[in-house]
Amino acid sequence: MKKTLIASSIAAAVLAVPTLAMAQTQTQSNGFSFVDDAKATLGLRNLYFNGDYREGDGADDKAWGQGFMLNFQSGYTQGPVGFGLDVFARSGIRLDYQGSQSMFPEDDDGGAVPEFSQIDFAAKAKVSETELKVGRGLQPSLPVVTRNDGRLLPQTYSGAMLSSNEIDNLTLRLGQFDEASGRNSTSHEGLLLGGSSERVNKFQYAGGDAQLGDNLVASYYFAKLKDYYKQHYLGAVHTLDLGAGQLITDLRYFDSGSTGANSSGEAGYVARGVHNDGEVDNRAMSAMFTYKLSNHGLGLGYQKMSGDSDFAYLNNGGGATAYLITDSQINKFERAGEKTWVGEYSYNFADVVPGLKFAAKYLRGSDFDVAPGEGDKEWERNLRLDYTVQQGFLKDLGVSLRHASLRSDADRDQDQVRVYLTYNFVLL
Repeated sequence: MKKTLIASSIAAAVLAVPTLAMAQTQTQSNGFSFVDDAKATLGLRNLYFNGDYREGDGADDKAWGQGFMLNFQSGYTQGPVGFGLDVFARSGIRLDYQGSQSMFPEDDDGGAVPEFSQIDFAAKAKVSETELKVGRGLQPSLPVVTRNDGRLLPQTYSGAMLSSNEIDNLTLRLGQFDEASGRNSTSHEGLLLGGSSERVNKFQYAGGDAQLGDNLVASYYFAKLKDYYKQHYLGAVHTLDLGAGQLITDLRYFDSGSTGANSSGEAGYVARGVHNDGEVDNRAMSAMFTYKLSNHGLGLGYQKMSGDSDFAYLNNGGGATAYLITDSQINKFERAGEKTWVGEYSYNFADVVPGLKFAAKYLRGSDFDVAPGEGDKEWERNLRLDYTVQQGFLKDLGVSLRHASLRSDADRDQDQVRVYLTYNFVLL
């Protein structure tokens, strides 16, 4: 019954798009542009996932599913203050699974549900170059909080986001989230730090990005997760013409400390670490240098964790993303004290096979905090091949093949394969 209702809701939303378009002339005559500037897309994502654990107990993670994502973004009403509405409806269908189920929610028997769906709404208002969004289905992409989109459906947040471009070359942002919905979830829950168990309902951030000249962007953000941590972020991205190519320098620094219940050592409000007694205490510093020449890209980076705890970031379980140069297909290399080297290479086959791209990444971490007698080294290799059909009946169909291998003294060794098929229909 639930599956039928959700499918009907998404179908009704899709059918409503042309109805809104027909109403455009009426809204224009009344001085509104709610539909005039609206955008609507229907995204399809088919994903096969195979997580092959090389050692330890527990079943492998194998799953296959089909995702649907309807994204409607209205325009704004006319006047000094413009108002609008965003709708994000999504549904995931299980085609097959074996073992654990990182792609689907669990059913009552501990297996995978056949279908899971959500529909979220966010109201928005705009004054000049300042925009406010309030509601659910928010998908931030910031250094201090970013969504995870590595499975069938993306992670979303509930709360408010404000962005302003009133000053030339400066974007200011602030916001507050109270809940998050995981990539394999049908509900919104309170917020967590990785390794903790007590959920809270307040994550706040403020900061901005400044364009300093033609080649430099500098960023600063402050964030606070109630009863867990407060965090400062400082970053810079510089582009330099060098020879026939470009050298891109990406510098990032995080300073995270404890606050509230975590600082007081209350049970359930703990951060991961070996010598930190559950308290947040981390500094993360990294530098990534990428040289781009013609269709080639070659990168080399280094990241160092200082302090007694692992890197602090929002992690509700079920998958999360950290804004680190080491955030990879399987691992994040964010352990207390860890030092990581990163090497990358990419090639765009545009001159030979338009639409085909290749990327490889290798990471080696060491010296992280461990209990006596345990090892302190790990490495990961990522290989990725992407192709977008350029013409014909299947034009714009995307295919992505991804393979990763992790070998770690602190985690289970794993080989992982993902195959994505994606297509977007533009409805408005």
